[in-house]
Amino acid sequence: MGPQNCVTRVELSVCCGNLLDRDVASKSDPFLVLFHEVDSNWVEIGRTETAVNNLNPVFGVKFKVDYHFEEVQKLKFALFDEDKCSSQLYEHDFLGEYICTLGVIVSNKKLHRSLTLANGKPAGKGTITITALELSDNRLITLTLYGRKLDKKDFFGKSDPYLEFHKQGDDGKWTLVHRTEVIKNTLDPVWKPFTVPLISLCDGDVDRSIKVSEVYQHVESPFRYVEFECINPKKQKKKKSYKNSGIIILKSCKVNQNTQRLIDIHYVGIDFTASNGNPREPSSLHYINPLGSNEYLSAILAVGQIIQDYDTDKMFPALGFGAQLPPDWKVSHEFAINFDPTNPFCQGVEGIAQAYSACLPHIRFYGPTNFSPIITHVARFATQALQQETAAQYFTLLIITDGVISDMDEARHAIVQAAKLPMSIIIIGVGNADFAAMEFLDGDSSVLRSYTGEEAVRDIVQFVPFRDFRNAPKETLAKSVLAELPQQVTQYFKQRNLSPSNTALE
Repeated sequence: MGPQNCVTRVELSVCCGNLLDRDVASKSDPFLVLFHEVDSNWVEIGRTETAVNNLNPVFGVKFKVDYHFEEVQKLKFALFDEDKCSSQLYEHDFLGEYICTLGVIVSNKKLHRSLTLANGKPAGKGTITITALELSDNRLITLTLYGRKLDKKDFFGKSDPYLEFHKQGDDGKWTLVHRTEVIKNTLDPVWKPFTVPLISLCDGDVDRSIKVSEVYQHVESPFRYVEFECINPKKQKKKKSYKNSGIIILKSCKVNQNTQRLIDIHYVGIDFTASNGNPREPSSLHYINPLGSNEYLSAILAVGQIIQDYDTDKMFPALGFGAQLPPDWKVSHEFAINFDPTNPFCQGVEGIAQAYSACLPHIRFYGPTNFSPIITHVARFATQALQQETAAQYFTLLIITDGVISDMDEARHAIVQAAKLPMSIIIIGVGNADFAAMEFLDGDSSVLRSYTGEEAVRDIVQFVPFRDFRNAPKETLAKSVLAELPQQVTQYFKQRNLSPSNTALE
């Protein structure tokens, strides 16, 4: 099973604010077109409906896209003012656009940005808000509804009713989930059955409240022929005899089965051994130059930014190995670089870089260069995760090193044991040393064996020499860093007769 199998489905919702007004007699009639980049060309994925006479549209159409963990997927959200009944975009006025990667959207969950014109200048005060929902819960809910004796809203005819379904976020605000079609000139509409992901409607919680127009009700499964009164608050206040503005009838509701979601936890290990050289001397890989950088910082920032795109909370446990620590100056091979063993987490890539720079003056580079302790450290947490039933967890250890290793036998044994666990290791080699030992651990040319003779049940190590990608585009480095990880994740779950096809690496 190849890397293409490590894919999750993501639903993107879009709303905009303060769009440019291109119409003279009325406001703009915006619609949005989503593109993705293929071989340096923009290819259309889909379009929303047109929001008539509206500079602050909340689009009902959702975009469902496949999120490939190992790829950098560029997206463009372009807005147009519909002027003619034409599918050709040049026939419509351009209102602005926003370009980013899918990974950035997924990691932020909700992204609010300003729109720009084709020349890069601001599109007035126009903004776009993109919300990503990982469809890790694959349950679908199919609803069939109709109305009876609804209020008459049109002066010369009957109403043109439609329904809007909203869910409430953690901030208390209601977000549009689905809008039905409009049924013209009737007080007794029958809407077409529609299907939406249950996680979209109520975050997968069947006891969570949703709002349908002005009707509030809990979602339950299964139930049939449930009637809800449609209440108009203004009429209710004015008329004591007011009962309702019609009835909405839920004819049927069907929900399918669930799957387990996957959470990926990233650890970072940094080599502080003496083979890196004295950090106070320019020849050292840890020497911070007048520009405030060195080989390790460059690797942390470059590779970390790739991993960060796939981590929801962006909190990374960052550990060091091979240094003497104050106050007793004993050698440690698994210490928190922020010196807080109870909370070794760093906030984002910048947090790792700051903790790294701050700890340099307070430690003494020493040795030996042992990999096995830090591998075993992460393996302990992976072992504990197997006991949890609420969510599948997968652990990734990122080791940044100069390539010298002192405990090859112990490291081989630790990797062979870790291969049985939900765990992978990415080794980034810095400097210009001979990386033959790292390539051996990679196990691409032959199956890695422990000193006991036991073979690794799967390849969990990916080695990347940073010198080969120092000046390469982020996309090129990302493909190398993440080249084997999706396959490793898929292989682990396949060996256990589990399926990660509807999960995402966070």
